[in-house]
Amino acid sequence: MTSGTLSVDALLDKMSGDLKALISQRQIEDPLMIGIRTGGVWLAERLHKQLELTSPLGVMDISFYRDDFTQVGLNPKVQPTQLPSATEGRHILLVDDVIMSGRTIRAALNEIFDYGRPASVSLITLLDLQRRELPIQADVVGGTLALAPDQQVKLTGPQPLTLEIRQRT
Repeated sequence: MTSGTLSVDALLDKMSGDLKALISQRQIEDPLMIGIRTGGVWLAERLHKQLELTSPLGVMDISFYRDDFTQVGLNPKVQPTQLPSATEGRHILLVDDVIMSGRTIRAALNEIFDYGRPASVSLITLLDLQRRELPIQADVVGGTLALAPDQQVKLTGPQPLTLEIRQRT
């Protein structure tokens, strides 16, 4: 794939339809949607509105749960996690922008379980870069992308949401 911009709106429309089907198939009522800071929150805000969910949106910052915390240091913009209710017994829709190694999702799951044991967790991601280091799989994916070693993906937003494939510098 060459450098360029992908249509976030088209991917979100696909994800919204897939997510509606997942919720119906699993007979989930009143799910709690949680976006992982920062890109996951931007996507979750859009999906939350498209799905017309009634529970308020949750926001998660997994900085303290990362397994590379001691290697890369603390993100200087750490913000508190804000969950509108306990996760105990709830069906969680966990939203992140990109899944690559699976380590961000592992950290998010650890934090979710610190708030209570959910009934289920469904993972929703805009892009799957298919470079897993952990056995984690998304339930709803906007698209998959195979990047060259010298490429990276950057989601910017929140208005407008744009997804760029860039050459590493």
